[in-house]
Amino acid sequence: MSETYDLAVIGAGPGGYHAAIRAAQYGAKVALIEKDKLGGTCLNWGCIPTKALYASAHLIDQIKEAGEFGVEVSSFTSNFAKAVERKNKIVSELVEGIGGLEKAWNNDVFFGTGKIIGGNIDNGFEISIQGQDNKIINAKRVIIATGSAPALIPAFNIDHERILTSDDILDPNFKTVPSKILIVGAGVIGCEFANIFATFGSKVEMLEFLPTPIATEEPMIIKALQKKLEAKGVQIHTFQGVLSVENTGMGVKAITCSADVPRDKQNDPETEKFTYEADLCLVSIGRAKISGNLGLEDLGIEINRGAIVIDTKTCETGAKGIYAIGDVAASGAPMLAHIASYMGDIAVSNALASIGGFPVKEMTTNYDVVPATIFTSPNIGSVGLRRKVAKDKGIDVLMGQFPYQSLGKAKCMGEEEGFIMVLADKQSHKILGASCIGAEAPELISEIALAMQHGLTVHDIGETIHSHPTISEMVLEGAEAVVGKAIHKKGRPIHH
Repeated sequence: MSETYDLAVIGAGPGGYHAAIRAAQYGAKVALIEKDKLGGTCLNWGCIPTKALYASAHLIDQIKEAGEFGVEVSSFTSNFAKAVERKNKIVSELVEGIGGLEKAWNNDVFFGTGKIIGGNIDNGFEISIQGQDNKIINAKRVIIATGSAPALIPAFNIDHERILTSDDILDPNFKTVPSKILIVGAGVIGCEFANIFATFGSKVEMLEFLPTPIATEEPMIIKALQKKLEAKGVQIHTFQGVLSVENTGMGVKAITCSADVPRDKQNDPETEKFTYEADLCLVSIGRAKISGNLGLEDLGIEINRGAIVIDTKTCETGAKGIYAIGDVAASGAPMLAHIASYMGDIAVSNALASIGGFPVKEMTTNYDVVPATIFTSPNIGSVGLRRKVAKDKGIDVLMGQFPYQSLGKAKCMGEEEGFIMVLADKQSHKILGASCIGAEAPELISEIALAMQHGLTVHDIGETIHSHPTISEMVLEGAEAVVGKAIHKKGRPIHH
């Protein structure tokens, strides 16, 4: 007879392993099923390894500027292979840490592919596990957290040798800096890798379909980042429709045309084409949701273009008792690790509340306040509305802007590039959003996110004492700049 659990979680990424621990904290008996490595994409091939490499790249930038701080560095050599080894060690330690946490909470971890082979909310669900562990278990409720993988677009001929995905770049054995790399896609992933490779000495060219890189950010943020990347030697070719990418044996070759050429005209002889060549090509233009072979169709669960359709408020699928979270779910929220963890909390609460006997209550999602970060140099952080979105919604806003160069601590750190901009409702002065580019921007945005979550105004931030001298004073000055009260910047008269 198969063992019965209160909850089975399929997928151990930032949504799945988080949900398993949260459920155990409430006293549930939990099975966590993972086909590869604990931590999923974020920890093994995404957020964490890229930030480890970013840290090495950032240190190179700091060493180059050491003379200004009175530290004479006559020469130094960057060693990408050692940076990768450090990255691998960090990942390994964190994966081991997650395993230790699951064990500490008495969660059973099974390695293999999980598939729901039958059952219902009344009698529980049977789950087959095939892989390192081979068994069948029963669970009263199920959370699917299988995540996503880099999209393999046929025209780009991704061969994992010279035409690569971000997973390939972050493979533990990828240890050589290419002399020249072509990056298709100038979104978050593309820009982060462009910064890393340019800092380690690669010549970087980027091909972007849209008119700008990181197109969802504020135009002023985009302009500042583009200027910094170009200063590092990165060439950004926008409005490029990539027709093909080919492994030539000695390198790669991409053929493009203008992005406004209709699809049926792209291969016409008279259509102007452009050729780009490099040693390697990184394709970073999207991710595919992993929803196959889970047994969902047999349970009547709808899948739309790979995404598992859910009730976006409760995370429950069309089959009662089965939930989906994170990248694989059609949630309407950004595909971010912290969204997956947040959805895990929602799904766990609703799943255990429906069983009964656990100290939880039902919860619903709220994606109004979702901070996002980009780890380029300098960093970017944003949350809430952008000015164009606010205008499109008919919201009258005030904007406050404050530059790093006017902050004492930033000057002391040698981090004078960038600025913060804060948006607030013109009538109520309630904070609606913020964007920041500069040192510790992602950390600064967290304070804005907390303020927005609780409906605070710029005055609430202004009336909160901030320690001096700190980078966090950027938030104080940015908020006060909205109403003309920033001390270290001449702005508009005070707005009441």
